[in-house]
Amino acid sequence: MASSWYTSIIVLVLLFGGSKANPAATSHGQLDVNHKKPLQTFRPYNIAHRGSNGELPEETAAAYLRAIEEGADFIETDILASKDGHLICFHDVTLDATTDVANRREFANRKRTYEVEGAKMTGWFVVDFTLKELKSLRVKQRYSFRDQRYNGKYQIITFEEYILIALYADRIVGIYPEIKNPVFINQHVKWSNGKNFEDKFVEILLKYGYKGEYMSEDWFKQPLFIQSFAPTSLIYISNMTNSPKVFLIDDTTVRTQDTNQSYYEITSNAYFAFIRNYVIGIGPWKDTIVPPKNNYLGQPTDLVARAHALNLQVHPYTFRNENSYLHFNFNQDPYVEYEYWLNEIGVDGLFTDFTGSLHKYQEWTTPYPKKEKNAEALLHEIANMLKADGY
Repeated sequence: MASSWYTSIIVLVLLFGGSKANPAATSHGQLDVNHKKPLQTFRPYNIAHRGSNGELPEETAAAYLRAIEEGADFIETDILASKDGHLICFHDVTLDATTDVANRREFANRKRTYEVEGAKMTGWFVVDFTLKELKSLRVKQRYSFRDQRYNGKYQIITFEEYILIALYADRIVGIYPEIKNPVFINQHVKWSNGKNFEDKFVEILLKYGYKGEYMSEDWFKQPLFIQSFAPTSLIYISNMTNSPKVFLIDDTTVRTQDTNQSYYEITSNAYFAFIRNYVIGIGPWKDTIVPPKNNYLGQPTDLVARAHALNLQVHPYTFRNENSYLHFNFNQDPYVEYEYWLNEIGVDGLFTDFTGSLHKYQEWTTPYPKKEKNAEALLHEIANMLKADGY
C-alpha cells in the first residue's frame, strides 16, 4: 500500500510522537517544492476529511498518509489543545468516541462535566490530559459499521506532526486545519505571555513557512486553508496571517459558538459582504445547500449562487460512501452524488471521508490535461530547475 516515503513518515511520527523534539523543524524549508508535482487547480478540490477516515481511524498519521496516497489535494484536520498547551489533531473535545480512554484505569478519575457551546457535556476531556498522556492512548474507528481491525494501532498526533506529513509528501499536498472549539479551549487552557489558542495556532503555521494569499506563489508552495465555525477567531487571526480562511457553517438550528448568531444571520447577503473581508470561502453542511425531506433531495437554495456572486468559494461537508448517508436520489451510488454536487450545484471542493472514491471519479470525468511541450518550453523548464539548484 505505502511507498518508502510513507514508511519513513510513519517511523518519524512514532519515534518522535511523544517528544518535544522536532527533527524536521529546521530542515523543512530545504524541501525542494520546485521538483514536486504541483497542486491541481483545474477541478474542485478533493479534501480528505480527517484523512481517509472511511478506511482508517480518523486524524491519525495512517489516515493522512492513506489520503495522500489516494490522491487528496488537501488533508483536513481539527486542532485542539492539551492541558499543557500542545496543539493536537483531534475532532471531539472529549476522548470517549475515538480512543480507548474508557478502558484505561489510570484515567478513571478524569471524567468531568463541562459546558460546551451552551450545553452540559460529560466525558474525558482533551484539556484535562497532558500531551504525554494523550500519546499513551490509542485511537479507534468512530463508526461501528466501518473496518475495526485498525483499532488500537495508532496514537493521537500533534499539529506539527500532521504538517510534516504534508510537507514530506512526494507531491505538493495542502493542509486544511480547523481552529476547533476556540471558546472552550481558551477557557480551559492557558499559555504564557497572555497568548491564546489562535496565537499558538498561527505561530506553528508560520514556523513551518505557511504564508501567502490564495493562489499566490507562496501559497502554491505550501497550500493552506484555515477553517473555523467561530467568526471572531477568523477575524482575529487575519491580523497575523494573510493565508486564506474559510468560514464553516453548521445546520440551520445551530448558532455560532462565539457570537451566538443564527444560521440565517450568517448566511445573509449583508453578512457575506462583511465576512468576505476576512475569508475567501464558506464551508457549509451540505444539507443546508440542498435541504432533504424524507431522505430525498429538496429544492436547492441559492446559497452557492450568492456566495459565488461575492467570489467566495464553497466547500461543503461531509461526503460519505455508506448508503445511510446517501439520499435516495443517488440510488446508493456515491459517484452519482459527486456528479450532482460538482456539475449541477457547482461547488469548488468537497470534504470527503473516502478520498479514493472522489479521486477516481474525478480522474474518470476530469483527468489531468495532457499538454504537449515544445522544445522552447522544455528548455525554459530545465533553466528554472538549474536556477533553483544554484547554477
